[in-house]
Amino acid sequence: MFDLGGVVIDFDFRRAFRAWQAISGLTFAEIKQAFSFDEHYEQHERGEITAADYFAHLRSLLELADDPIHIAEGWNSIFIREIAETRRMVETARAQFPCYAFTNTNLEHHRTWTGMFPAVANSFDHVFASFEIGFRKPERRAFEYVAQAIGLPLNSVLFFDDLLENVEGARAAGLNAVHVRSPADVRKALQSIGCTLGSPGVPS
Repeated sequence: MFDLGGVVIDFDFRRAFRAWQAISGLTFAEIKQAFSFDEHYEQHERGEITAADYFAHLRSLLELADDPIHIAEGWNSIFIREIAETRRMVETARAQFPCYAFTNTNLEHHRTWTGMFPAVANSFDHVFASFEIGFRKPERRAFEYVAQAIGLPLNSVLFFDDLLENVEGARAAGLNAVHVRSPADVRKALQSIGCTLGSPGVPS
């Protein structure tokens, strides 16, 4: 089971901050300082509030103009590229084991990344998105929900995430979890469970 952002897809929230500068009374540095993964952000990722509700929060927080189109464009500008080496490893591993994705995300971002990176979406047996299931990592019930949905005990799942808090949450829930800092961490862990992979940087 793979996280997406930072593991299979490269992203950077600073791209949104730069885009919002054009419609904000704040500087880039002030926007960066004011923005946080706060309660509204988490509610948005659980599907508890809509994008319109969250963007209204951002307008107030970041002194943005009432410009829904440009707010959304900035919000969706964070995605850069797929991490091709990891995506190829997922495709190779999927021929040997079931492979799933579990991502903390919202409807706007979900629509954006699936359109930008169709090969990523097609690399998994299923993509679990926090806004659809109503739970987000690192909540224990999030991992329990996903394990139940795929019909496997928690301790039989190998989970990859770039955020240490999610890795620790997964381990506390009973999963085997790997902290991903580069594709090499994914490769090493997959090989440790007997997964046959091609050479680094070479299509499998």
